[in-house]
Amino acid sequence: MSAPSYPESPIAMVPGDGYRAGACNIGPWEIRRRRASAVLALGAAVALLVLLVSMDAPAWTRLLVLLPAWGGAVSWLQARRRFCVAFGMAGIANFADDDRGRIQIDAAAQREADRRAAAAILRDGFLLAIVPVLIVVLLPL
Repeated sequence: MSAPSYPESPIAMVPGDGYRAGACNIGPWEIRRRRASAVLALGAAVALLVLLVSMDAPAWTRLLVLLPAWGGAVSWLQARRRFCVAFGMAGIANFADDDRGRIQIDAAAQREADRRAAAAILRDGFLLAIVPVLIVVLLPL
């Protein structure tokens, strides 16, 4: 299975690293980290929901599940889109197999594209998480 292709960015790439402004700022090692974070956060959301239901907590307290669910959705989207929100906001990228491979993104247009992509992931993660959370809040569990 080949890697997904992304539309060409109108903004130039940083030579030799795979970075594409607003489209790709992490490599395989960082993607694995985001997948692991997604699994942990979504597991925490389920555990919190089970705890709240078993304690017979008021239904509105199930809204607390939104925090780990949102975090899990954002982590999953970061892995899927090959784009880290924190890196996008900070103007860095990493395609190495450790934290020492980070590169600084200096071009203003590239940083702006990265910030827009990061904001989109946060928004989309919220939208993915809020629907099931509202369902578990409204269900008579």
